[in-house]
Formats: sequence, C-alpha cells, structure tokens
Amino acid sequence: MTEHPIELVPTGPEHIELIRNLYQFYAYESSDWEQEDVEVDGRFYIHEEHLARYWSEPEWSANLILVDGFIAGFVLIEGSELPGIDALELADVFVLKKYRRQGVGRTVVTRVLLENPGPWLVRYYTGDALAAAFWKAVLGALPRPVKHVDPGDDPQLASFFINPWTH
Repeated sequence: MTEHPIELVPTGPEHIELIRNLYQFYAYESSDWEQEDVEVDGRFYIHEEHLARYWSEPEWSANLILVDGFIAGFVLIEGSELPGIDALELADVFVLKKYRRQGVGRTVVTRVLLENPGPWLVRYYTGDALAAAFWKAVLGALPRPVKHVDPGDDPQLASFFINPWTH
C-alpha cells in the first residue's frame, strides 16, 4: 500500500485535453487484447462526442487520480445505457504503471463504490487478465452485495451489478 495521500479529483471541461492525453496510455495498454491499431496520426481513436459527455451528462464524470499531488491515472463514470440497468458505471479506470501494485486503484475504486450508495455497474473485458484479477479482488472484498449479470450485449465483457446500500 502506498503511504502517500490518494485523491480523486473531479475535472471540468477545461481538462478534456488532459483526459484525452491520459486515455492514449490506457488505449495503448489495452491494444494487445482489444486488437486496436493507431490512426494515421499515430494516436488511438477517441470518440470525441462520447468524451465530451463526461462534462455534459448528469452523473457522468471524468476524475483524476492523484498520489501525493501527482497525476496517477483517471476514473471515468457514466450512467449505464444498458436496457433495464439503472446504475452508474465505472466505465474506465486507469492507473499509471508507476503507481500500480500499491493499492491506488483498489483504494480509489472502493472509495467511489462505498461513498455513492446507489447501484453500480462494473464491466471489464475477460481477455484483460490484469483487469480480471483486479476486479475479482476488489469486488470480492466489497462490503456490498455484488451479483454477476449478463446483459447479453457483448460476450467478451464480464458484468457485475453492485446493489445499493440498504439501511
């Protein structure tokens, strides 16, 4: 575990370039199992209209992960658009390699899931062994009910519904 303070900082639309730049690292790391190629400009594709939604849609957000004040990654939160699932979704979680295996991702994700009592959806590609191991550990230790679901939209995705807190 890192002994340095870990923060999750909401961003505004003025940070779109920063998130776009960090997303290139995320896309690069997932390119081997997603089989993505770079565009002719040498960058991975980013759907600009979708990216802009993090600052225009209710409940959507793009957040920076800071460790000891330095950028260590990001967390993108969306409202689920799957039929019949009314929940927030941890759409993308990315931690720079320097900060991995120190509990940064686990700390941030657990904090997000516990501080917002509503329902959550977590999805990851089963072909991403690192993500699968990460989410198995995090969801297994979460003190909230977690249920595997199959929305039927993509067989490559493992999907988990985290029930809302009940009092």
